[in-house]
Amino acid sequence: MSGIITATVVVAVVGLFIGLFLGIAAIKFRVETDPREEAVLAVLPGNNCGGCGFPGCSGLAAAIAKGEAAVNGCPVGGEAVAAEIGKIMGVSAEAGTKMVAFVKCKGDCEKAKIDYDYTGTLDCAMMAFVPGGGPKSCNYGCLGNGDCVKACPFDAIHVVNGVALVDKDACKACNKCVVACPKNLIELVPYSANRLVACSSKDKGPDVMKACEVGCIGCQLCKKNCPSDAITVEDFLAKIDYEKCTDCGVCKEKCPKKTII
Repeated sequence: MSGIITATVVVAVVGLFIGLFLGIAAIKFRVETDPREEAVLAVLPGNNCGGCGFPGCSGLAAAIAKGEAAVNGCPVGGEAVAAEIGKIMGVSAEAGTKMVAFVKCKGDCEKAKIDYDYTGTLDCAMMAFVPGGGPKSCNYGCLGNGDCVKACPFDAIHVVNGVALVDKDACKACNKCVVACPKNLIELVPYSANRLVACSSKDKGPDVMKACEVGCIGCQLCKKNCPSDAITVEDFLAKIDYEKCTDCGVCKEKCPKKTII
């Protein structure tokens, strides 16, 4: 009986010692947190998508509190969240350009040529290990296996007729689909952009026409006819400068392959 009492006392004393030690350590090594950081974190949406470039909402909140990130750094929260964070930080929240993801390909099942029937694993990243990088004749086109769909936390992108399409209103520009696409087909563009080049092929015109009916052939008609000098052609592929583009629609009208949408 005395052994049990002794063991109980020993355990109690050890527990008390550990408790006191941890309590003192917590006070001595406590890291002071800026109250603004906690306030900012409470305002952020909590998606932890990483679209801001920081490791989750807590990382962004800490950066904003330290002045290392802009108050409008959350692409998911948008202007409303930016305004609230601006109030916390005592600064005005400048309206940033709303961005959305865009898939630079319109070579769907009817438009793109197929070299062979594929019946393996439906995973875009795995296509690097199959003949020709996938069944589509165009080595730059969307594979349509949905790696971007799986990566999107907002259900804003879906594969339709063999090509991924983005729902502009659902997209939060978190960048996850951009990272997930092994073909680098997806980029963030201004929400207001109404003229977009839906192709990523850098092949010469004749090769593009063999692979896809709607691929850019680098003919430069869009560039030559653009009244605002907003289009360049590099590596046989047209590119639009959205800051210069006036949305006149001339490039879309002149494009012989209807690549500009």
